[in-house]
Amino acid sequence: MNAPLRLGVNIDHVATVRNARGSGYPDPVRAALMAADAGADGITAHLREDRRHITDADIERLSAELSIPLNLEMAATAEMLGIALRHRPHAACIVPERREERTTEGGLDAAGQFAVLAPMVAELSAAGIRVSLFIEPDAAQIDAALKLGAPVVELHTGRYCDLTGEAQTAELRRIADAAALAAKNGIEVHAGHGLTFDNVVPIAAIPQLRELNIGHFLIGEAIFDGLGPVVRRMRALMDEAR
Repeated sequence: MNAPLRLGVNIDHVATVRNARGSGYPDPVRAALMAADAGADGITAHLREDRRHITDADIERLSAELSIPLNLEMAATAEMLGIALRHRPHAACIVPERREERTTEGGLDAAGQFAVLAPMVAELSAAGIRVSLFIEPDAAQIDAALKLGAPVVELHTGRYCDLTGEAQTAELRRIADAAALAAKNGIEVHAGHGLTFDNVVPIAAIPQLRELNIGHFLIGEAIFDGLGPVVRRMRALMDEAR
């Protein structure tokens, strides 16, 4: 039997809806607590440089109120490093970030940004924060993560989710090969981006994966079925895949 697979629920887009009206609701912290009650193993929140959804106040409240781990997604900047060191989340996932993008469009170039990332990974790790790098399922990026001393990588599944047929099958194989390579080198492997009820099972079945981080789809489905039932259904699909 494969090891259990953790579900991290990203609550960014609860904050997106809140910020559309500049009101205090819906409250992303309330959503995080509901997700935890429904079986989420962790909560992910991306504090973007432009604060388009999650805010500094949200991170402060999440840090204080959550009983499950908080995974802070962050750009590789001095500002975000300072925020992470102040709040000391369980984990910090370093992601690429461009202001003009709607959402994260691909993996971090850990190999190309090695000199920038090395001191950041070291400082976060020294503070007891578990560092993750959000990367493409690529051997060169995994090698860079290994040399950087990052204990975790999160493989970008966005391309897999956008493809169909043989192309999707080939991308799934690429993700599985990358997961096996990372695990063989002692790196814990997570995955995420674009996952839905319809495409999660083949990803969840990859035995080396230890965590999936899913957000936009769950928050969207919650409009129709409620957050608790949606998280429980995703949790069930992941468990069945194992």
